[in-house]
Amino acid sequence: METSLSRRTLLGMAAAVPLSAALSACGSSSPGQGGGGATYWYLSGQPQEGVRAGAVDAFNKANPKTQIEDTTFQNDAYKTKIKTALGAGQAPTIIWGWGGGTLRSYVEADQVEDLTPWFDEHSEVKDRLLPASFGAATVDGRIYAMPCENVQPIVLFYNKEVFDRVGVRPPESWDDIMALVPRFNAEGIAPFSLGGQSRWTNMMWLEFLFDRIGGPEVFQAVIEGEKDAWSHPDAITALTRVQDLVRAEGFIKGFSSVTADSNADQALLYTGKAAMMLHGAWSYGIQKAEGGDFVSSDKLGFMNFPPVEGGKGDPANGVGNPAQYLSISSKASAEEKRIAKDFLATGVLQDDEVKKWIDNGSVPVRLGTEKLLAASDSAEFLQLTYGIASNAETFVQSWDQALSPTAAETLLDNIAKLFQLSISPKQFAANLNAVIGR
Repeated sequence: METSLSRRTLLGMAAAVPLSAALSACGSSSPGQGGGGATYWYLSGQPQEGVRAGAVDAFNKANPKTQIEDTTFQNDAYKTKIKTALGAGQAPTIIWGWGGGTLRSYVEADQVEDLTPWFDEHSEVKDRLLPASFGAATVDGRIYAMPCENVQPIVLFYNKEVFDRVGVRPPESWDDIMALVPRFNAEGIAPFSLGGQSRWTNMMWLEFLFDRIGGPEVFQAVIEGEKDAWSHPDAITALTRVQDLVRAEGFIKGFSSVTADSNADQALLYTGKAAMMLHGAWSYGIQKAEGGDFVSSDKLGFMNFPPVEGGKGDPANGVGNPAQYLSISSKASAEEKRIAKDFLATGVLQDDEVKKWIDNGSVPVRLGTEKLLAASDSAEFLQLTYGIASNAETFVQSWDQALSPTAAETLLDNIAKLFQLSISPKQFAANLNAVIGR
């Protein structure tokens, strides 16, 4: 991991550890007490962490009198820590996130700055970003976060070498997926890798099945608070289909104990222990960095999720993260806010960072990168990602970010139970219906 004197890393700490203890344990001061500098928390894990750290280091080098102190967390630990910190009034100056329902909860609690006036004064910053990325940054017509980093559709990855060995072709439909399961199992290869302990990885399956079977309207009804929206017949069908896949042994044995934060699910794919994996576009960079020659030797295949026979959804639709987002804590001091806004204007998505995202196999949300994408050694994957993001009539935001934190936690708990076959589709729907609008 790249390091600097100010950088701190908190990996996988138990949710029960108090925030003050967590901060003292790693030697960091509380936000707002760092001697005039700003603080910034974001996700750990390479290669993405290195790009984020590089942007902070570049800003600190260019602004030696106004430093940003950064702290990194694993994905699941971060979601707990940032919620606790905000509730305690001890949030970092710069808050990394996914926008959507979580951002709305911050806004309703008056925990983040309204950046609308700042964007009005700095229109050049807004004008260099993909317009579609601002949807999840906007609450009731006001902008509370700056889109950053890259667009991250969920992609169906597959191991070409394994497919060739078994003598099968990539799936073109849900029926194809179900037909491939026994073929791979017969060869001692898991059909799908899955880091099921992390729960949100399971969620990606439901996001696609809901869309492909019922169209985006099914989940949109949930977002709009429609009573009993989770009980829509197409929702029940989607929930049933995923349990059909579990019962058919479609996933790696013991998937509920496999963690995504450790990249164990990625390793199952590139080592040939699993044939396929549904994961975010960021997975490409991980496999490129950790999979030896797996990517460079053209053993990695990728595609959008296939259609479901008789489904109402457009197979060109995408799901995932339209961008990542940076907000500014409303509790930060005036000086901390000034530094944070300088970072948004001059430290985010500068040329060097854009190049690093592309080198890692990511499509930045900055406009005007088409030539760089085409010239990359990852051009084929980047063009798939760009195509999904730009051609999808509907790009559904990750559910656990689109929903409120309360509803999202209930969702993730019940998704784990659904995949463990401990609840039925109708029980899942009833449990989720109970938190609609909360």
